[in-house]
Amino acid sequence: MSQATLHDLHRPLGSTGLLVSPLGLGTVKLGRDQGVKYPNGFQIPDDDEARRLLKLTRDLGINLIDTAPAYGRSEERLGPLLRGQRQEWVIVSKVGEEFADGQSHHDFSAAHTRFSVERSLQRLETDFIDLVLVHSDGNDLAILNECEVYQTLAELKREGKIRGFGFSGKTVDGGLKALEQGDCAMITYNLNEQAERPVIDYAAAHGKAILVKKALASGHVCLSPGVDPVRASFELLFAQSGVASAIVGTINPLHLAHNVAIVAQVLRSR
Repeated sequence: MSQATLHDLHRPLGSTGLLVSPLGLGTVKLGRDQGVKYPNGFQIPDDDEARRLLKLTRDLGINLIDTAPAYGRSEERLGPLLRGQRQEWVIVSKVGEEFADGQSHHDFSAAHTRFSVERSLQRLETDFIDLVLVHSDGNDLAILNECEVYQTLAELKREGKIRGFGFSGKTVDGGLKALEQGDCAMITYNLNEQAERPVIDYAAAHGKAILVKKALASGHVCLSPGVDPVRASFELLFAQSGVASAIVGTINPLHLAHNVAIVAQVLRSR
């Protein structure tokens, strides 16, 4: 039996003009192993392991890759690792959160936003980033209403340095506000947490994009015995027409291939 892939299941990222795989690879584990909320410890892959993981990702039909300045060395490692492959990837990065000495801090000013994007361009060895999201600290409406981050991202989009922008937030009000002027919201949506469903509905009605984080947050508690939590998670997600893609941050090749196989089954059976 041949390995399931997502090559023929790419879909629009809202109205950005970009086509993305229904699964994206999150890369926090390529750059940072401090202050991360994972139940099990892990070792950051070396360059050979990371290269093999990225090759498998591509072979499985995933073209969406998610990184951030707050993911330690993730961006600066991805630049060389993806050298010569730029046109094959849709790259998502972030602004607003920095991680240093084991601590996060946030800066949503115009100057820092521009500095951060320029630095990401250098680290990723590219002339443009497909999508840049604001890495919220949870004060979503204050960031959008009182800071200059969104206006600055709109300027960077006009300048061609980014193709789209949006918001990775923590509240329904923040997600809705972010989609009024932005292209995309990254939200939490899984078997345990569905409060941000109105943001998905708004996106579907207005041609905006939704990326889902924490899609596989342990949903085992609400499932009957014998129900595959991974399949149940993806069935829930992809029942929503507004969802473009789910970001899964695994460095385990078997987990990645299993997730791809399940998503392919779910989407092809609809």
